[in-house]
Amino acid sequence: MNRSELPLPKEGEPLFAEAWQAEVLGVAEAMVLAGRFSREQWSQTLGACLREAQAAGEPDEACTYYQAALEALERLVEQTGAASHDEIHAREEAWREAYERTPHGQPVVLGN
Repeated sequence: MNRSELPLPKEGEPLFAEAWQAEVLGVAEAMVLAGRFSREQWSQTLGACLREAQAAGEPDEACTYYQAALEALERLVEQTGAASHDEIHAREEAWREAYERTPHGQPVVLGN
């Protein structure tokens, strides 16, 4: 993705509402650059996830887009064998537990 393709924020507004939204797109871009999947695969999978969200009645909002992006990334990670469904969800649970035990304002740290 070159700079001209990046979405631009409205005057005075942050580009992403939450850090995880930027991280999802950053991880997807890193995986494309690493050759784990192509831009076309990313685009097609994201499009499919967005259509599924629309068919399920999800609102046409930024949060819906980023949830679809996360779903697309998880699907491609599984399809390419980078991680299994169980591995993804085990990591998700580890992050949730780490977040819950982290005092407010402190960085979340995963244990070994």
